[in-house]
Amino acid sequence: MAADNPRGAMFRVITPNQHSRVTNAELFFDLVFVFAVTQVSHTLLHHFTPLGAVHVTVLFLAVWWVWVYTAWVTNWLDPELTPVRILIFLMMLGGLVLSTTIPTAFEGRGLWFAIAYATMQVGRTAFWLFATPRHRSLVRHNAIRILVWLSASAIFWILGGLADDEARLWFWIAALTIEYISPAVRFWVPKLGFSSVEAWAVEGGHMAERCAGFIIIALGEAVVVNGATFAELDWTADNILAFVSALVGSVAMWWIYFHKGAEAGSDWISKSAESGRLARLAYTYLHMPIVAGIILTAVSDELVLKHPTGHSDVRTIVSTIGGPLVFLVGTILFKHSIRGFLQLSHGIGIILLLALWWFAADLSPLWLSAATSAIMIVVAVWESLSLGAKPEEAEEH
Repeated sequence: MAADNPRGAMFRVITPNQHSRVTNAELFFDLVFVFAVTQVSHTLLHHFTPLGAVHVTVLFLAVWWVWVYTAWVTNWLDPELTPVRILIFLMMLGGLVLSTTIPTAFEGRGLWFAIAYATMQVGRTAFWLFATPRHRSLVRHNAIRILVWLSASAIFWILGGLADDEARLWFWIAALTIEYISPAVRFWVPKLGFSSVEAWAVEGGHMAERCAGFIIIALGEAVVVNGATFAELDWTADNILAFVSALVGSVAMWWIYFHKGAEAGSDWISKSAESGRLARLAYTYLHMPIVAGIILTAVSDELVLKHPTGHSDVRTIVSTIGGPLVFLVGTILFKHSIRGFLQLSHGIGIILLLALWWFAADLSPLWLSAATSAIMIVVAVWESLSLGAKPEEAEEH
């Protein structure tokens, strides 16, 4: 019975040696973030300037942070219970408002974005505190610490929403700085001090599956947008090849992340005595560049599909090479955190992408896309053959 659960009536019941499954309510919640990822990629596509890139980075970091914090809380609370489901549905409402305002967050709807974001972060944490029984003092103190930090950042979000132009950007950078450094300093607050490792324990299999699900969201959004863009074009040999190259690149990204890494991460965090510390590093921080790389690649795919011929411009070069590059940097760091060594295949892929940058301006968008897809295929095949031939713990040669 939920009421007899020593962890709290609204907390998940943890069964030894058994993963907590991702519930349908959580998957339903994730649908909002399919829209959010689409909004982020389209906003970058239409504002591909240095300032626009900074704006989109701020918005992406906010989207990722509100999602991953929710994943942490639903790792502890039980979404099968009605109060927790209502929380998730209210978060969906906030997420829809947040996603809708992304394209104009630095224009007319900045305050709406700020209110939606701050309400989601503070409201969810307050609910978690309310749901935690008094005898679980470590967890309650942790919730209080996080609530204090998020309430402080909420002030800057709202001030930014009320401000104009450059001031908004600086207020929101300050808000994100507060939120992103808080886990690293273990949410220190006066009197309560630092949070303990014990208070951060998670059900590792569930956390790994949730973050893998977000990777699927980002890859799925890229595939859907590519299909929709391709359907609107007059089909020529060039854009057909561009479409195939984009799909091959997405498949390679899937293979690099899921074929070996995702399962290894799930096994490692499930067995770790410090699951919270590993979840903070490997899944909260290091999954950001993985998702960002997929989003940037989706921007490239749309640019190449629409203009496959001619010389590659700066937007095409930055997105076509930068997307896979950021993705590989994220995956090599993620796999290092769970395996303890750097994947040689990923390192060579990063070097090849950097070398390709020197010749990119002389290539058409189609051939540039094909080259990056080929590099990603090489990385995927190399890793599969290398790790398939020896134990996971052995270093690649």
